[in-house]
Amino acid sequence: MARQGADTADFVVIGGGVIGLNIACELKRRCGDSSVLLLEKENAVGEHASGRNSGVLHAGFYYTADSLKARFTRQGNEAVRAYCQERSLPINRCGKLVVARDESELAGIAELLRRGRANGVPLEEISEARAREIEPRVKTCGKALWSPTTATVDPKAVMAALLADAEALGVRVALDCGYRGRRGRSLLTRRGTCEAGYVVNAAGLYADRIARDFGFGGDYEILPFKGLYLYSSEREGALRTNVYPVPNLKNPFLGVHFTLTVDGHVKIGPTAIPCLWREQYDWTRRFRAGELAAIAGAMAGLFFRAGFDFRSLAVEEMRKYRRAYLVRQAAVLAEGVRLEDYTHWGRPGIRAQLVRKADRTLVMDFCLEGDERSFHVLNAVSPAFTCAIPFSHFVCDEIERAARGRSVPRLAAGHRA
Repeated sequence: MARQGADTADFVVIGGGVIGLNIACELKRRCGDSSVLLLEKENAVGEHASGRNSGVLHAGFYYTADSLKARFTRQGNEAVRAYCQERSLPINRCGKLVVARDESELAGIAELLRRGRANGVPLEEISEARAREIEPRVKTCGKALWSPTTATVDPKAVMAALLADAEALGVRVALDCGYRGRRGRSLLTRRGTCEAGYVVNAAGLYADRIARDFGFGGDYEILPFKGLYLYSSEREGALRTNVYPVPNLKNPFLGVHFTLTVDGHVKIGPTAIPCLWREQYDWTRRFRAGELAAIAGAMAGLFFRAGFDFRSLAVEEMRKYRRAYLVRQAAVLAEGVRLEDYTHWGRPGIRAQLVRKADRTLVMDFCLEGDERSFHVLNAVSPAFTCAIPFSHFVCDEIERAARGRSVPRLAAGHRA
């Protein structure tokens, strides 16, 4: 891994998360004679969302069939499971139950089943009795959905393996070398100037800002939401599978649920708490006054003019800062949930959520813009970790189109949930 100043490369990828690393690897595989340089502002790859996510490999039944998420989640689930097997990385093939908390949610069960079948995802509607055979502690009203291909992995282990792949392929990884700006074809970095033949922006929380330096992303802005999980002190195997509620499909958050870690322990969450600056992991570090002012204004716009009930969502999420409230939400899904078992908060992660300025709506699908000189992943939306391998292939296909002077779609597919 390089710490020297950046220099010259045929392709420069900005951002060392799961998307950036996969894109860099795929570019090198396709263009072996070309040089690929990855710029990462931290001292290690995967220090933000990629290394702090839940580790769940989603199956792909939450999303409408016309979305990129539907396709890439199904394909990505298969690809990451295969990758973990090939690299001998830990994986917990525990599956997932989606349960109905009352009769009003049975219609949601039916809709998820319809979407799953439309997306070609293995998914089964099961009885309450069958759900309890899978997980004896589960609570559900009448029926549930069983997703056998949902699994959990260790994000840090996956990121370490991807970094090893990149280096083996000949990708140069420049750490502590954050993007600072653009001057013509030159990129200004913390460690000097880099001459870039083609720029790929996969910068997560700062993707919109970097895109604007290249004349893209003007219709959008990124707002940060903090995700926290609360860990159980119960023994390994206290639950056998992930247990999720039927989500509100009008927003991208899946509600409080039980997630099994790769080693079989239990955590509940996540939150989706609005942040006041982009990397607000706590109340002291990485504070930026300019971000506070901009985000406060954007959040105020969502409170009063959003295309959905953001106000109720924000209030509900803020309540989840209280440990007792979060545990009560989870207790609706399973028996024997005790507050005294949930005392340890995990490392927070921050979701980079793209918002369309014109109508103040959340962009629910991957959003890409670019031309013959640069390409921008504006919205590597959850579940990007699951989607990363096939999504990176798609991005490289689009880069090839853009490099030939063909237009890149402003939104590559439908943006519904």
